[in-house]
Amino acid sequence: MNKNMTFLVVDDNPTMRRMTKHLLRSIGYSKVQEADNGETALTMVEEGNVDFLMMSLPMPDMDGMDMIKAIKSDPNLEDILILIVLEKGFYRETIIHAVNAGANGYIIKPFNAEKLETELRKIFERT
Repeated sequence: MNKNMTFLVVDDNPTMRRMTKHLLRSIGYSKVQEADNGETALTMVEEGNVDFLMMSLPMPDMDGMDMIKAIKSDPNLEDILILIVLEKGFYRETIIHAVNAGANGYIIKPFNAEKLETELRKIFERT
């Protein structure tokens, strides 16, 4: 796992963004940025300083599925890894749809550092 990767955490909940940022740093990732909506996140991704995107699907301004499709359809961005962050109770079809759109994996809230590291490791092993 490349600890020098730049992560972008996208969630409209500031507490969730801070918690995720803290967890990423606790497992060795020091380059962590935040965005509170899809449009801001997509702009940051297009500026070219993001390697890994962690995002919730329901977001203001831009739906997470639309964001995944926009990133994965752009040859300059398609290599960005995407982990979707879901609330308990999301349907299996939502996960399948996101993975088919290009997400590399998913994690269910709430999660701790150990669970996050496990999910990241799975993604890195597959890519």
